[in-house]
Amino acid sequence: MLIAIAQMCSGIDPAANAKTLRAHIEEAAALGAEIVFTPEMTGLIDRNRSRAAGNIKMERDDPVLKEACEVAAQAKIQVALGSLAIRPDDGENVEGGKWVNRSFLIDQSGRITARYDKIHLFDVDLDTGETWRESAAYQGGTQAVVAPLAGSEKTSLGLSVCYDLRFPALYSALTNSGADILAIPAAFTVPTGAAHWEILLRARAIEAGVFVVAAAQSGTHEDGRATYGHSMVVDPWGEVHLDMGTATGVATCEIDLDAVARVRSRIPAISNRREFASPKVTFDDSI
Repeated sequence: MLIAIAQMCSGIDPAANAKTLRAHIEEAAALGAEIVFTPEMTGLIDRNRSRAAGNIKMERDDPVLKEACEVAAQAKIQVALGSLAIRPDDGENVEGGKWVNRSFLIDQSGRITARYDKIHLFDVDLDTGETWRESAAYQGGTQAVVAPLAGSEKTSLGLSVCYDLRFPALYSALTNSGADILAIPAAFTVPTGAAHWEILLRARAIEAGVFVVAAAQSGTHEDGRATYGHSMVVDPWGEVHLDMGTATGVATCEIDLDAVARVRSRIPAISNRREFASPKVTFDDSI
C-alpha cells in the first residue's frame, strides 16, 4: 500500500489552511497514494482561544472538513484527517462551551466513515512558567475507534491523537480490536518531540506489531508556538521507514501490510496478553 503524509504548519485562518490541505491531498493522489494522513489541528492552530472561538464550527459548517471531503471525492483518495477543533452540535453530550479535538476518516467518495475524539488531554504546569490546560477548552472523548480502510476488508486503522501516544492502554485496546495501522497525528512541542517522539512511536509499533503513521505539525506557527515536525512511518519491527524532518509538504511511503502477520508470528504479543488484578499495596506500621 502506498500511503502519503502531509506535514503542515497550520495557522490561525481556516480558509488558508483548507487551501493548503487541498493542495496536499491533490499532490498525494497524483503521486498514487491510496490514503493521505494529516496532522493534529489541520484546520486551525491558535492558542488565543478568544480569537479561535470564532473559527471553530460544528461539523456541518466546518470549511476545512468540507474541503477535505470534496477533494477526497474529486481525487479519489482516502483522507485520515488528523484532527479538527469542532464545536459539538446540540445532540452531543459535551459540557457547555467546550469543544472536541476530533479525527475523521474519509473515503474516496468523500464520505466520513469514522470519527474519534481525543481521549487524553494535556494539562500541565511547567518549570518554565508555561501552563497548558487543554481540558479548559476541550472535552476528552470516551470511545476508542478502529475503522476498516475503504476497499480492504483486512486492513483496519486505529485512531488516536497526539498526547494519546503516552498512554499504551489505548493502543492495546486498538490492537486487541484488530488495528493493523495506528494513526498518531500530532502537534508535539520541540523539546518533548526531540526527547520522546521517535522512541514512543517505535514503542507503539513494536509492542503490538503494527504500522504507525504519525503526521505532524512542523515549524513556527502564526500564533507563536513552535512544533517539532518529523512525521514518521514506523514498521511492525520498529524500523523507521520515513522521517520527514522539519520541512512542510507531502511525502509517500510504501508499506507491506503482510509484515504485520510476519512480525506477530515471531512475537505474538497480542495473543499472549493476559488480564490481571491490580496490585494490592500494604504498609507495615511496625517498620
